[in-house]
Order: sequence, then C-alpha cells, then structure tokens
Amino acid sequence: MATLTTLNFDNTFANLPKTLFSLVTPTAIKSPFLVHFNPAAALLLDLETPTATELSQYFGGHAFLPKSTPLAMTYSGHQFGMYNPQLGDGRGLLLGEVVNAKGERWDIHLKGAGRTPYSRFGDGRAVLRSSIREYLCSEAIHALGIPTTRALCIIGSKEPVQRETMETAATLVRVADSHIRFGHFEWIFHNQPNQLKAFADYVIQRHYPDCANADQPYAALLNAIVNRTATLMAQWQLVGFAHGVMNTDNFSITGCTFDYGPYGFLDVYKPGFICNHSDNTGRYAWNQQPSIGLWNLNALAYALSPLIDKEDIMAALHRYEGVLVDYYYQGMKAKLGLTTDETDDNDLAFKLLDILMKNNMDYTRSFRALSQVEKTDTTCSLRDDCLDRATFDLWFDQYRARLRRESLSDEQRQQQMRAINPKFILRNYLAQTAIEKAEKGDFSEMDMLLKLLQSPYDEHPEYERYADLPPDWGQHLEISCSS
Repeated sequence: MATLTTLNFDNTFANLPKTLFSLVTPTAIKSPFLVHFNPAAALLLDLETPTATELSQYFGGHAFLPKSTPLAMTYSGHQFGMYNPQLGDGRGLLLGEVVNAKGERWDIHLKGAGRTPYSRFGDGRAVLRSSIREYLCSEAIHALGIPTTRALCIIGSKEPVQRETMETAATLVRVADSHIRFGHFEWIFHNQPNQLKAFADYVIQRHYPDCANADQPYAALLNAIVNRTATLMAQWQLVGFAHGVMNTDNFSITGCTFDYGPYGFLDVYKPGFICNHSDNTGRYAWNQQPSIGLWNLNALAYALSPLIDKEDIMAALHRYEGVLVDYYYQGMKAKLGLTTDETDDNDLAFKLLDILMKNNMDYTRSFRALSQVEKTDTTCSLRDDCLDRATFDLWFDQYRARLRRESLSDEQRQQQMRAINPKFILRNYLAQTAIEKAEKGDFSEMDMLLKLLQSPYDEHPEYERYADLPPDWGQHLEISCSS
C-alpha cells in the first residue's frame, strides 16, 4: 500500500505535445477540511487511508503531491449541438496517472482547483453542493454495474463562491481510467491536424491496445468506442439514469459515465424527463439519450475522418444501433426475469412501460416489485399503484403465463431479478437532503447514502424509507449546470 507521498505516478499525458495542455499550479482554498473520504476508490490506487489533515492539505491545494504534474487539458466540443472551439479544463486539473500493483492506470483529477487558462470568466472553483452530487452518484452508478469515474474525497472550505446564491468552495478528487474526451479529438482536428495520428496512437496504446494489431487500427479504434458508447447508453436507459448535459466534451473515449452535473434518476416513468432545467428544448431528455450518443459519435468520427476511410466510418456508426438495441432488449428481459427467448418478449416489456407511463408509476419501484412475483400469483403489489387495473390485469396474466414457460424456480428467478433491479437509487431529493445537512456541517446523511448506494440491490429493511417515493417537494427540484 502507498501513502499520498509514495503514489506510483507515471504521467504519460504530460509527455504529449505542450499544445494539448497547460501546466497549472492548484490555487489553495481557504481553511480546507475533509468532508468525506471513499476507501473503495482509494483501493484502486493502492492507497492506504490518509489522515484528514493530509487529504485537506494535498487536495485543498496547500501541498504538492510528489511526482504529480498538475495540468489543465485543452479540448473543444459541441455544447447543446453548437460547436465551441475553445473549452478545456476551466476548474479542474489532471494531477497525474497512478499505476497500481495490478498494472492498472488511474487518472487523479482535482476538480475545483482554481483558475486555468481555460476558465474564461469563471472563478475555477467547484462548490460543495455539486461536489456532493458527483461524489454520491459516481459511486451509485458504479454499484449499479455501469462504467463510471469514481470519487476519492471531498475537501470543503468556508470560502464563499457566488453561483445562483452564495455557496462555499470545495474540491472533489476524481479517479478515472481516462480524462480524454471526444472533444480532445475535435480540438486537434480543427487546430493541430498534424498531431491527430500521434494522439490517436497514444489513445490506442493506452486504452485500446488490441486495435494496434488490426488491419485498420483507427477504424478499429472508432468501432471500439462506438461499441462502448452504445452499451453505456443502453445501461443508462435500463436503470433510468439521465445525464443532463451530453455535450461531446462530457463524453469519455473509454465509454464511462463522465462529468456529473444536473443528472437525475427517473421517479415516475416519464420518457421525456428533463433533469436539467437549463435544457429548454429537451435536447438531453432521458428518451433522447440513445440518439444523442450517436450524434456525439458522428462528431467524433468527423474528427477522426483524416485517418479512416468513409466506408469504414459509416460501417462503424451503422453498428451503433444494433449494439445498443441488443444490449437494451437483453437487459430488459433480465429485469423481467426472462432467461429464454420468445417472439413476444419485447412486446411484453413495452406494454409494461406503457402502463407505467400512463399510470404515473415509479420506474425503479415497479421493477423491484416484480421481483417478488411467483408463478402461481394471481396478482401482485404493483397493481395497487395502477389506476387502470383492468389493463394491468391483462398484462399480468400474459406475464404470469410467460414465467410459467421459464425453467427457473421462483426463488432462482427472484434472486436474479433482485440482482439487476435495484431497491435504492440516488433520487434527487435524497441528494438534496444530504447537501443541506452537509452545508450545516453534518455529514451523517452522506455516510448513510453511501452505504446504501454501494449495495443498492440489498434489502436493508432497517432503511426502508430511503426506497420510498419522493415527497412532493422532492418531485419539483430544479437542477442546473451551475457548480
């Protein structure tokens, strides 16, 4: 195990051309203190638990991690469909890359580290509110089995920061397999096209080594990113997760959930759910995520077009829908407890979703309720949440008949369903409650939520209220990009 001063850094990104980043020293926040530390993320780095003082000093900007190379990355991107030629890390710094004993390479990133050359008119700070939201949700998404960045710790401060209201500054330490975004390729394509091949080679070497041996390595790279992105979009849809700001600069080339902002999980099943109140057109509504994933891949493919034949680009993009749909349909069958294939299975799933939508039923709780059904049941608890019970009864008769054609016992199927249909998700009102307590110096709700969210499939009967429907005030929270 390593300490903060003996982490095994090997900073390959810092060896790339200097046009791709700017070396920046973090700006210290005033009177830093530890808000929360995540031992699970520390294990990725082979890091033994540091003291609160060590964490506050090193990640509050008051001390320098030996062998780290703090830098702000240069990139561009499409924001709400419009190309912004100059973005970059405006408030975050890549401290370096740590290689653990397994040979895994992990980026350590300090979010809220102060102004950089890309801050424009911003102050380069993060606030406690948004840091808590990312900290909790990245762990929740990981526990749901979805690729994501992780969060190591949050450092708080009494330093005031102006957003919609006056808030306090914080830093979040993020751990990720990569911080390279679609927007990196877009910036290089428009500004340093002579570096495009070398940068693609770097990405292949670091993240997709199998592509190096392909007949067309860059076409293979695009195919690999298409596959991972399509799978990620299907995973988001299956758990009812809405990202909120699916700009190309917020899309990772490794296919992991990246840059948590105004996200939200579905409560009532509303396919047009918009979690970001700044998204006036609904571009990033929940039901638009699969198509936006493809839109972003088209932007990436255009940036890679000097390296790949047009026919290979079209073939890669054409595969996106098939990968996504296949993964989604198989996932939906698993959520219903179906292990064999029948022609009408997809229709059975979509009929259920239609019932949920028309009766304003909760997405997560509804699937969890089905995991209690037995083949001999004539009805189930889900019926009580349904206004149109005649339609539900017709569906349930079909579902029960379908279960009887499965070979698994009720107990086996229920166990499998409970392992894929979570009981606990990070509803916005739960995050907001933790934030309001933390702003008063009480971090106990963060402790509780992290415990539940890291094991979301377990029953935890003593914490049943965390699986309840949101209260009225919790159904009307407005979440924005401001952080």
